[in-house]
Amino acid sequence: MSVHPSSFDPLPELGRRSLLSAAGLGLASVALGGPGRPGQPQERAVELPGLHHAPRARRVIHLFQSGGPSQLDLFDHKPLLQQRNGEELPDSVRRGQRLTGMSGNQASLPLAGTQFDFARHGESQAWVSELLPHTAAIVDRLCIVRTLVTDAINHDPAATFLFSGSALAGRPSLGAWLSYGLGSLNADLPEFCVLVTKDKGGQPLYKRLWGSGFLSSRHQGVQLRAGSDPVLFLQDPPGIDRVTRRRMLDTLRALHQEDAARSQDEGPLERSAQAELAFRCQASVPEAADLASEPASTFELYGEDARDPGSFAANCVLARRLIERDVRFVQLFHQGWDQHGGVTRDLPRQCAETDRASAALVVDLERRGLLEDTLVVWGGEFGRTCYSQGKLTATDYGRDHHPRCTTMWLAGGGVRPQVYGATDDFGYNVARDPLHVHDLHATLLHLLGLDHERLTYRHQGRRYRLTDVHGEVLAGLLA
Repeated sequence: MSVHPSSFDPLPELGRRSLLSAAGLGLASVALGGPGRPGQPQERAVELPGLHHAPRARRVIHLFQSGGPSQLDLFDHKPLLQQRNGEELPDSVRRGQRLTGMSGNQASLPLAGTQFDFARHGESQAWVSELLPHTAAIVDRLCIVRTLVTDAINHDPAATFLFSGSALAGRPSLGAWLSYGLGSLNADLPEFCVLVTKDKGGQPLYKRLWGSGFLSSRHQGVQLRAGSDPVLFLQDPPGIDRVTRRRMLDTLRALHQEDAARSQDEGPLERSAQAELAFRCQASVPEAADLASEPASTFELYGEDARDPGSFAANCVLARRLIERDVRFVQLFHQGWDQHGGVTRDLPRQCAETDRASAALVVDLERRGLLEDTLVVWGGEFGRTCYSQGKLTATDYGRDHHPRCTTMWLAGGGVRPQVYGATDDFGYNVARDPLHVHDLHATLLHLLGLDHERLTYRHQGRRYRLTDVHGEVLAGLLA
């Protein structure tokens, strides 16, 4: 059945959404002293998306270590904690700062020195734990930030804050902002892809962490899974061939165009665009996700774990393949870093699962000429305390959440290799060069050619941006 504009009533019945939208625009026009114009919704970008200046990076890979890796056992070497192991955290260091309910009621807050050896590496002479030998080998390629500061002290708000610039759910994620502001480099693949390590427990991951918030749904992250069906519901059901699917999409597009014209709502057009992308992805995603074509040298570099679909190492290889195909933003999630106890048991396992592949990804991108314009980011939502949560023993300890200083590293994409910032001798407070999450976001956007103050979206009567009303580009991080 063909669809033609003349087949519709010239005065179509208003649907609920279009009626409320029209009424809202009319009231808004009275309040603001201006006319509500059909076809010009209030929720519009203040400026057209696009580059504000020459970018240093074109793509991003974010290796998110969910739960909060212990910087004091991995990167931030504090000999004083060994010397004063078991002593009480001084009030002059704590300064009355809040603690979580998990350790705030402890009768004692005993300092806990790391039980892992540290050594200096590379020309930078950066301290790195014995748990990260592969990361230590590439330390001169890294910008190791020791002073990341966040506003949240618990996992959910801290992760939400890191990904969206707000501890409250509902804002667009970083990847969604990049999709909105920069658009696609490859029309046959999603602009924003998400990979989650399989079979890992720990803090729950919510899809809103890669959601689009109040932006169009086309900007949300697309999760790729291990196995023969990387994206759920992407393949055609039995009996539907490509020709039939193409005819269905053509008819659906025509219907959506008619619906959008009648309702003055862009939603139908966005759904049509998503359907078209899914059609193209039916061919492009399986090819991109198929690691069978990788040479043996890939698995020699990343480790044999990379042959296991859905492992962190395999996801690192897949991230590189997606970046090669010009996916804009790839986000890896690896759970299990929440060591409130059993640090000596659990932390080595986490490092064994991630260290080699994380370092291999940087090396691989560099060998392929991709690191120069690909930014790699490694880190969690916050760090861990210098005192022990629970009982401190001769062989074990736990660490609580610590939002005031943690370690994150970045590589490539216009970042200067260095050790940035310093914490006090206890690793509890920032001593020099803090990097707030809003500053991190502002700097990442700057590297990608975006001014964080100009990348805005009008929603419910105000202009929103990733950095809210904060953020500063930190020139000290730039090459």
